[in-house]
Amino acid sequence: MDWGTELWDQYDIIEKHTQSGLELVEKYVKFVKERTEIEQNYAKQLRNLSKKYSLKRSGKDEPECRLSSYQSFLDILNEMNDYAGQRELIAENMMMSICIDLTKYLQELKQERKTYLMEAKKAQQSLESTYKQLDSSKKRFEREWREAERAAQYAEKTDQDINATKADVEKAKQQAHMRAHVAEECKNDYAAQLQKYNKEQNQFYFNDMPLIFNKLQDLDEKRVRKLAQGYILFSDTEKHVMPIIGKCLEGITKAGTNVNERNDSMVVIEQNKSGFERPGDVEFEDYSQGINRASSDSSLGTPKGPMELLGKNRSKNFWLFSKRSKLSPSTLPPFSTPPAPSPANGPPSPKFGRDPLSYCLKEINKTVKPRISSFRTLRRSPTVTEDFAHLPPEQRRKRLQQKLEEICKELQKEVDQSEALGKMKDVYEKNPQMGDPASLASQISQTSQNIERLRGELNKYETWLAEAGGRGDTLRYKAHSFNNNGAHDVHSPDGAHSDESTPDPSQAIYAEFDDDFEDEELTAPIGKCTAMYNFPGASEGTISMQEGEVLAVVEEDKGDGWTRVRRNNGDEGYIPTSYVTIALNK
Repeated sequence: MDWGTELWDQYDIIEKHTQSGLELVEKYVKFVKERTEIEQNYAKQLRNLSKKYSLKRSGKDEPECRLSSYQSFLDILNEMNDYAGQRELIAENMMMSICIDLTKYLQELKQERKTYLMEAKKAQQSLESTYKQLDSSKKRFEREWREAERAAQYAEKTDQDINATKADVEKAKQQAHMRAHVAEECKNDYAAQLQKYNKEQNQFYFNDMPLIFNKLQDLDEKRVRKLAQGYILFSDTEKHVMPIIGKCLEGITKAGTNVNERNDSMVVIEQNKSGFERPGDVEFEDYSQGINRASSDSSLGTPKGPMELLGKNRSKNFWLFSKRSKLSPSTLPPFSTPPAPSPANGPPSPKFGRDPLSYCLKEINKTVKPRISSFRTLRRSPTVTEDFAHLPPEQRRKRLQQKLEEICKELQKEVDQSEALGKMKDVYEKNPQMGDPASLASQISQTSQNIERLRGELNKYETWLAEAGGRGDTLRYKAHSFNNNGAHDVHSPDGAHSDESTPDPSQAIYAEFDDDFEDEELTAPIGKCTAMYNFPGASEGTISMQEGEVLAVVEEDKGDGWTRVRRNNGDEGYIPTSYVTIALNK
């Protein structure tokens, strides 16, 4: 069934229906645009929310950042930021695949519909023009036929009139004959016009308009199909990113499962453990035995552990001196004059009232409270010292150990730079066309000064660590001397060398130094790596590897894209960092 056959007389309905369909497409495009705006605003708000609760650079060094709960929260913020990116991608895809595409298609539909309606209007105008011609010929035929009838009646009347002359009769007959001839011509013209109109009308209703209506039907059906595809894309656009959104949500779930309350407790202990020993029991001082007050003061002030603990935790007072443990004045009987001596028990001690225990507690409070008050005053603003002596023993050891590791890393970096400068100087001396060795003198001198300075700091912090009771197994820098090629030692102000220099595959000039390090002591691995791709290792100083092979990491990437590794058989060399996945020892 088609519109041309079933709706041949419903031109206005078809025109209205097709217009309504185009308006529906426009309405859907507007709906999708508003949806994309909502998605973009939602993504923007999510990004702002993640940024608002993300730690600032200054807060990344806070102690709480090491807790798994904090790390998981940061992971959640990162996942939410990625989730916001996916919402933006949904909005972008909807705008491109639905809004822009449908808008362009809508313009084509409007133009095509306008063309069909113009054809229908033109056919309608042609039929109306033919109908006007038919109506005009019909009216002319009617008028001329009546005139012919009147002329015939007049001629017959004149012929019967006895007073009329023969000339009058003849003239009347000629006039009637002429009118009849004209009427006959009008009749033939009317018949021709009628035949023409009927033919055009048949063409109009059975060919032209049905064809136009069928074209409009095809156009409307294509519009419906395109709109249906837009409806499907509205869902598919979001379905395509659902796997990634699902990964974001899985990441949030994983962040929750990664929280380890036991490890967090251990981190809190590690960060805040002071290393002090618990306070011992307070000795009873028997004033009845005549103990000197000076010894009382010294004995009460002897336990340094509680005092230090109290000073380190000013907000958590030691139990003995807290308000909860103070005896209220009402519970302590006032010290009064001793009662009259009893003849049975003898005279009481002049220093005690009826309750010697209350007197002792009051004396303890008098003795200790002023000292604690002054101690707190001194501890409110501790002086930060270079040796971290202001910290508790355990925290001091950790800070010294951390400082030592930082100095060792910086020293190793300077040593590597010194070795590289020494190699470059040797190359310049052997190949003067590559550069002037004297141009490196200032850099070599500055590097040597930095090495000496860092060595001094290293020894100083190692001494402090030994005093604090720490272990001496700190991270040591690698300093190798050379004796085969006349290169300068690391202690020399001219330069230093090591097997830790950064290789560059594009420069084979360093290959001549590789043989000097074969007899050196093997460096302990700092982690492991797994090869993701095959690497031939054709250049000097590199090592080949196969996909899936596990190697020991000897030296991390120093920023040049190469990592030094070792096989189980002792073979060492450099590989591209991007070819492996690295897991360093913790």
